[in-house]
Amino acid sequence: MIRLALSSLRFRAAAFLAIFVAVLLGSSLMSAAGGLLETGLRLSAAPQRLAGAPIIVTGRPAYHPPNGSGSVAYPERHGVDPALVAKLANTPGVAKAIPDVSFPAVVAQDKDNGRKAEEEGGGKVAEVGNGAAAELDGSDGAGLGGHAWGSAALTPYKLIAGAAPATGQVVLDNRLAHGAKPGDKVRVIVSGTAREFVLAGVASPQHEVDVPSIFFAAADAAAAGASRQALSVPARVDAIGVFPAAGTSVPELVKRLELPEGVSALTADDRGAAEFAGIATSLPLIILSGVFGGMVAVVMALVVSATIGLSVRQRRRELALLRASGATPGQVHKMVVAETMLVAVVALIGGLLLGRTMGRWIFGTLSGNGVVPAALRFDQGPLPFAGAAVLTLVILRLTVGFAAGRAARIRPIQALTEAAVPPVVIGRVRLIIGAVFAAATVGVGMSTIFMSPTNAAAIGGPAVLTGSIAVAVLGPLVIRAMLTDRITAFLERRAGTNGVLAAINLRVRAVQFAAILVPITLATAIALGNIYSQTTQQKAAVEAYTDNLIADTVITSAVGGIPAGMFDQVRSAPGVTAASELVRSKGWIEEPYDTTHTSDPWPLLGLNGPVYKGKVRAGSLDQLTGDTVALPPGAARHLKVGVGDQIGVRLGDDALVKVRIVALVEGTSGYESILLPSALLAAHTTAGLPSQILLKTSQPVDVGAWPGTTVGGRALLSAEYDAGLGVDAWIAYLLAAIAIAYTAIASINTIAVAVLDRRREFGLQRLTGSTRKQVSKMLYLENLVIAALGLVLGLVAACFSVFPIAIATRGWPIPSGPIWVLLGWVVLVLLLVVPVTGIAARLAMRPKPMDAVNSPAG
Repeated sequence: MIRLALSSLRFRAAAFLAIFVAVLLGSSLMSAAGGLLETGLRLSAAPQRLAGAPIIVTGRPAYHPPNGSGSVAYPERHGVDPALVAKLANTPGVAKAIPDVSFPAVVAQDKDNGRKAEEEGGGKVAEVGNGAAAELDGSDGAGLGGHAWGSAALTPYKLIAGAAPATGQVVLDNRLAHGAKPGDKVRVIVSGTAREFVLAGVASPQHEVDVPSIFFAAADAAAAGASRQALSVPARVDAIGVFPAAGTSVPELVKRLELPEGVSALTADDRGAAEFAGIATSLPLIILSGVFGGMVAVVMALVVSATIGLSVRQRRRELALLRASGATPGQVHKMVVAETMLVAVVALIGGLLLGRTMGRWIFGTLSGNGVVPAALRFDQGPLPFAGAAVLTLVILRLTVGFAAGRAARIRPIQALTEAAVPPVVIGRVRLIIGAVFAAATVGVGMSTIFMSPTNAAAIGGPAVLTGSIAVAVLGPLVIRAMLTDRITAFLERRAGTNGVLAAINLRVRAVQFAAILVPITLATAIALGNIYSQTTQQKAAVEAYTDNLIADTVITSAVGGIPAGMFDQVRSAPGVTAASELVRSKGWIEEPYDTTHTSDPWPLLGLNGPVYKGKVRAGSLDQLTGDTVALPPGAARHLKVGVGDQIGVRLGDDALVKVRIVALVEGTSGYESILLPSALLAAHTTAGLPSQILLKTSQPVDVGAWPGTTVGGRALLSAEYDAGLGVDAWIAYLLAAIAIAYTAIASINTIAVAVLDRRREFGLQRLTGSTRKQVSKMLYLENLVIAALGLVLGLVAACFSVFPIAIATRGWPIPSGPIWVLLGWVVLVLLLVVPVTGIAARLAMRPKPMDAVNSPAG
């Protein structure tokens, strides 16, 4: 049977090529998903600026809910008590302990020198308040490029010109010097304020460092972080580099260090968590890899099963002849399984080889778009490939076993009859399974309507898959049910005899055409469901955020934050009727403990002016100063607190602050925020400064010239918030794109296989008087009808996800998103179906009619 299986591959090349491509792509994507999972579990990020210190002591990088599960990376950089530096330095076995503090600092070039800097790869241009331009050197204008000179040893940096800085002087990374020499004056924007310094020296890192540094004297560095000392916020250092003495090993020294609670000592690649944000927890990547891998597995199972089923059904005549010539059901089953698994194993090997390239490409795309930290290292060891191989083989064995089982059990005479007139009948078990998935789709869609926006996004998405699975299982019945007499009459009126033949073929060959219907339906549901669900959620979240803030003029900064003096100047400008600083962060309520937000934090807004227009149910926002807070009424009821009570809020830098409730303020349902004074919240953010100024004006306002700031309308208000939402949206778009590519290939495969297998039928039609053109027209009608049915069914499945999410997030069943996405997808499906049908028809009708009738296959 193995020899017979090998010989049959020659005559069924198209069908086996379709299986080969489906398995190749599926196994490569699953091994890529396994690589993402391993990367999330390992979280390896080699340090750069802190690579010189064998041990980095810093605060805990992730928040662990006291009474909950999971963890989430802190949204702000936080550190440890400076007193710990001396304690560590006096620990036996420690040679030295060097503190590190990072703060926003950007070199500003003159406009004339900006072009030269840009030619040399120096940086980017940012708008200033008066519309002029200033050149900002550094990889990120808002990056934490400022440090005290003492921390240069943590990289290490080596002076290549000049000397260490004194007060009023700086040392620049050689990438920022642009020809400047020691003794020259340079302008540096420190914490949003432009200052002039003398260039003391130029230094070069001893290995690759992405973000160039600017080093200050200790006194200047301390002054730059003065904003953190507001409201009695204790001084902190971001990290402490610990160097072991001669003869002391790093693991031994780590055991000796006596660290307070919430402080950890990091070594090797774990040190990257102290330098790069977002590497503290594996949860996002684990969720991403799980959703991605699960979707690929489901899509591959549906597509491969449809392709294998189509291939087996097309061979019923030859399988029946084998049975009639004496082959046992077991031998037939073994032959079908063997030939399919031979092709699949070769494809699996190719897919695993492609898996590393695919994994690196997907990970690079994710890191390049901010979904995962760029510093994270992609790890893909042998386990992801082994897991992908096992899962692929299991899916293949189940699908081919199911298809081969019926082909082997069927009686020879019945098989020959069904080869001539295929029955459109599905078993009772399959019917029940399809009904269960259809009911699940309706149930998920209906329940999503009554959920919160966060839960709706998580629960409503699977409706596209359950709906697609229902169509895949019930495909033949769906095709016959939708081919009503009205549609048949329409085809007859429009295409005459060809229309009648197309309608008859669609009804008689409903099982075969279901193999083409499934990938089109699946791709349509996933593409439109994911895209419109994300655009709807994004629109709802942005509207909820911006609608609660009064502002017609927005000032934002590209250099780390709004400087202290700017707000005082702007709010007193003529024409300004209301003004407020704006700070955004995230945090948790711990005293009393809020069980509604455990690993998912509350949005925090810092304000100091009358720009929030949510309805005040109790108290007054005028009292939002000092150590105070305003809560949503629902949160207050849940926690059983009210105006005048004190609560403990864990802020984004791990600080637990005690604040008094001064107001209960409503927000958009499902998108409520906790309000804090801007000064309090800013002191606990990474930059230590407000990020924007909101103005309500009665006339055009001149805000003056402030380096690195941009003045605009309300569009600036949502720009930063919109970018934050883009992470979740981009994940969905990536999954949709990969699923679309997979199912597009599957559509091409199944259409080509189905058409090429009908060579004998086309030969008979041509012998009875039909021309090539008439047969081609019939084929176009058949596949266009199937494409239309697939689009309609996929759109219906997508609606069970999109419409409920729209109701849950926006209050009405009208999704948000560009209409060109829908129109573009329709065009894309047509571009897939029409050319493939034409090419396959030309190949199928290339032989002479008599040769086609006598062909051994098809």
